[in-house]
Parts: sequence; structure tokens; C-alpha cells
Amino acid sequence: MKVSDPDLSEARWASLLGGYRVPYDPRPALQRLEGGDSSAWDELWNELHHQGDVGEASFAAVPGLVRIHERRGVADWQTYTMIAIIELARDGSRNPAMPADLRENYEAAWSQLVHMALRDLATA
Repeated sequence: MKVSDPDLSEARWASLLGGYRVPYDPRPALQRLEGGDSSAWDELWNELHHQGDVGEASFAAVPGLVRIHERRGVADWQTYTMIAIIELARDGSRNPAMPADLRENYEAAWSQLVHMALRDLATA
């Protein structure tokens, strides 16, 4: 399955909660990252994970992070680290359950990420 960003309404994106448990739409930061603005990582690190807390916005951002990593074709430790931290926190008792409408894209992103990691490891 090809990884794509979740097909969510504008209102749904705006209402997703980040690591601070406040609404956070990760799309603008992901767009900046895709355009080559590495400062977007600072925002993503701050908003998607906070002291073990993640939210729906964190889960929704994973497919975008994988898609951007694949398109750039450059191994970036921040992609792997961010996605691993989100996954490790996903089942934390304080964190929300994965919304059903995000699960398929999230799982497809992880599947693709494994293949990219093997490729990146071979060339590292």
C-alpha cells in the first residue's frame, strides 16, 4: 500500500490534539519540511511529543513524515527517531487510542519505513 496523508476534513485536522493535549495541525510544518526547511523539525518535536505524551496529531503526522523521507531519498535520523518515539508512546496509559480512521495509513507508513530503513542501513 502506498503511504498517503490521512484524508481528513479541514475541521478534523484542526481539532487533532498534539503532545501538549491542545489542537495541533501538523500539515504546515510537514509542508515546510518537505520544502527543505529543516527548522520545521523543531516545531514537530515540540508539538507531537511532550514528556511521553502523544496525540491524534502525532499519529496523523507519521504517514507524512514517511512520505517526505521517501521523496527526499536522504537518510534522516530525525524521521526514524520521531516515528519510533510516537510508536513507543502510542500504547501509554495517558495517551489516546489510535483513531480507527488513522490506523490504516499509520500501519502502511510503518511497513514502508521498515523497507526504507533497510535501504538506508545498507548505504550508511
